[in-house]
Amino acid sequence: MAYELKLIRFSSGKESTLGLLFHTGADAKGVTHEFLCYTLEDEFREVKKMHETRIPAGKYRITLRKEGGFHAKTLAKYGAGFHKGMLWLRDVPGFEYILIHTGNDDTHSSGCILVGNSSEQNITKRGFIGASGDAYKRIYPPIAAALEAGQDVSISIVDLA
Repeated sequence: MAYELKLIRFSSGKESTLGLLFHTGADAKGVTHEFLCYTLEDEFREVKKMHETRIPAGKYRITLRKEGGFHAKTLAKYGAGFHKGMLWLRDVPGFEYILIHTGNDDTHSSGCILVGNSSEQNITKRGFIGASGDAYKRIYPPIAAALEAGQDVSISIVDLA
């Protein structure tokens, strides 16, 4: 059994990219898309600039990263009962250690995907997502549980903007 996420990027601004994250499943009627949260990433660039470029669209496997600074920081913040490891996108061309984590604007990302419960436009200003911790606390447990149960977890990223 697989657990699939879909990220649809809908606004590409000068300094950030906004998106919508869904859990994709199936029921008797066919494919379902459950809205999870808003996302914010760095901006699109033709040539990668370290810490300031979003990852390429595509499909990536997610695993738990149980080492590194973000893992230690998140473990200290949420505790071992909640935090099982960082959600880590694997085999992203030209990038390493791409994570899904909390943050509010592109200064909180180095290519990673930030999650939030609210979103502000990125056309005339930087772009912002709010209530990031609340969104993370809501979406993280089922994804981590799927990984711990041995399910394949992936994310498909689609560019509309």
